[in-house]
Formats: sequence, structure tokens, C-alpha cells
Amino acid sequence: MLTLPNLLTLSRIVAVPLLVGLLWWPHWTPGYGIAFALYCLMGITDYFDGYLARAHGAVSKLGIFLDPIADKIMVAAVILVLVGTHDIAGIDVVAALIILLREIAVSGLREFLAQLQVSVPVSRLAKWKTTLQLVALGGLILGGALPGWPWVKDVGLVSLWLAAALTLVTGWDYLRVGLKHMD
Repeated sequence: MLTLPNLLTLSRIVAVPLLVGLLWWPHWTPGYGIAFALYCLMGITDYFDGYLARAHGAVSKLGIFLDPIADKIMVAAVILVLVGTHDIAGIDVVAALIILLREIAVSGLREFLAQLQVSVPVSRLAKWKTTLQLVALGGLILGGALPGWPWVKDVGLVSLWLAAALTLVTGWDYLRVGLKHMD
């Protein structure tokens, strides 16, 4: 159970409170800079935990269970703290809310379908959604570290809206599959 891939996944979960703590003070640019580095490191471990598990035949039920949870915890925590610090504010909160609600709904749908022994694979479009989501949040964190470069935050916000649009599309795709298995 304590394989390197699982330890990498667990490290992402353990790092979330540190990430949130670094982002807690909105005008502390060094904290945002360190948070950006940590966020990037978390993204790298997300890639390598899956790669190492597949490459070394160390795919485990624990890893399959924890990996998407680690991703959702990180994304939800970053969105919530960025809304709290007003790095995501005004109408942009709607994009963040769309992403959060879709994550909750799809998780519930997957749990329901798992009870019926129905698997819903992650689509290529959903992978693009995740990539845009991670770029958006990274851009918003980096924007807090570089307040003199407002275009960085703008890239983050545009990416957030693009991710929200893909979130609606992929969420609908998952819902369509799920509805076929409901009474």
C-alpha cells in the first residue's frame, strides 16, 4: 500500500493545508510565489504517481481511489481560498462555482454508477478541462506573486472561464451516460 506512487498521491493531500496557508494573505507576494512553486510540484507529482504506477506495475486500489480525490481536494481548496482572498471575484466566481459543482456532481454520479458496476472512463475533453483548470489556478496563484504583471492574472481568469465551459460540456456528457442507468 505504501508504494512510491501512493506516497506521491498522499503527499499532494498533505500539502494542501500548506498551500492554503501560503495563499491565506492576499498581498503577501512571497507567499504566493512559494505557493506557486508548491502548486507546480503538486502537479508534477500528480503526473509521476500515475506514470510510476503504470510503468512499474504498481497500480493499486488505494491509488485508484486516492488520485482523483487528491486532485479534487487541491482544486477545491485553491478555488475556495482564491475566492476568499478576492483573487477570484465578481462574475468570475460563477466560473469557479461551475467547476466546484461539476466536481461534486460527477463524483456522486461515479459513486452511484460504481454501485451498478458501470464504469465511466475519463474522456479526452475532460482531460483538457483538467489541464485548463490547473493552468487557470496556477495563473491566478502566479498573478498574486507578480502583481506588476496583470496579464498573468488575466490569463488565469480566461483559462478559468474556458475550463468552466468545458466543465459544463463534460459534465453533461457524464450525466447523459448516468441517466441511461437510472430508473
